[in-house]
Amino acid sequence: MSDFDGNQEQQIMAEITEDVTNKKCPNCGATVVFDPESGGMLCEFCGYKTELPKPDAGSSICELDFESATQTASFEWGAQKKAVVCKQCGAETIYDALETAAVCPFCGSTSVMPAASNDSMAPGAVVPFAISKEKAGEKFTSWIKGKLFTPSKAKKSARPESFQGVYLPYWTYDAQTTSSFSARAGYEKRVKRGDQYVTEVTWRPVSGVYQEFIDDETVMASKKSENSIVKKCEPFDLTKLVPYSPQVVAGFIAERYSVGLKEGWDMAQVSIKKKLQSNINQYIRRNWRCDRVDSLRFSTLYSNITYKYLLVPVWISSFKFNDKVYQFVVNGQTGKVGGSAPISILRVLAAIGIGILVIALLYNLTH
Repeated sequence: MSDFDGNQEQQIMAEITEDVTNKKCPNCGATVVFDPESGGMLCEFCGYKTELPKPDAGSSICELDFESATQTASFEWGAQKKAVVCKQCGAETIYDALETAAVCPFCGSTSVMPAASNDSMAPGAVVPFAISKEKAGEKFTSWIKGKLFTPSKAKKSARPESFQGVYLPYWTYDAQTTSSFSARAGYEKRVKRGDQYVTEVTWRPVSGVYQEFIDDETVMASKKSENSIVKKCEPFDLTKLVPYSPQVVAGFIAERYSVGLKEGWDMAQVSIKKKLQSNINQYIRRNWRCDRVDSLRFSTLYSNITYKYLLVPVWISSFKFNDKVYQFVVNGQTGKVGGSAPISILRVLAAIGIGILVIALLYNLTH
């Protein structure tokens, strides 16, 4: 505790862990953790496995009404810490206040903290890990080998430094949208002017109402993780959701949301607006049978807004090349990899040169 005594930015909070049913292996006494491959609990020392109990009939995953939600605020917990006392060995460990599950570094016991507090809500569902740490390493190796502009030396030397399995918080939103729009519909016509044909466009004003139901618009509810990198490994198959339970997150880090419900909805509306803009454009083309759409303007009303608070699985790691660290993530459900990789300027220039040469050859062959 002394490392934090002089740092006013660190706030130490005590937190009591929940019991995870039958955490100890009956064969060897080691800690059992959630196993992505079997979907049950596994002892990594002796291989003992046990299935998880089936969810109760009353533990179905529900859409919650947005308007009646009371816990909507975001949290700035990045600088806060908490002291967690291990029930197995008594060791006290400092964790980030956002974490709701961890592993004791002294005895390996899994610690699952209460998923909700007085001012935050508990997750309603989890996308369980389906990709093991070893499989995640294989997916990364295939991904880095397929990078055309990455130097060969980097491909050979790139080794994940340490994989960390993390459950990240996500919001999903459903909503009925009704958009009133106006635009110009353009009709193209080829006309001859002198010795050449040109395209003329005739414009006419159009307006109307477009309706669409938005299903499961997702927003990452973490300010700790790099959003752009995680986005590259999406999507997650939300049809495979299971009700939240401490057993499913045992052995992994699980993060509590820091982007609140209301802030998440504001972020969701930005992406929904982009989707609606594209879909209204296609709607006008289809219904007015036009070739172009210009000057599109629309305003949207949202109704019957519902939400879910989820945890989704990722394997997070990094590798170093030429003294620079490159982070990447592997989708813990699908194995899709997202991240950054070294780029060779020489390879990029060579590709550009080859492209120019091919264009020149094609031009010579056709003229």
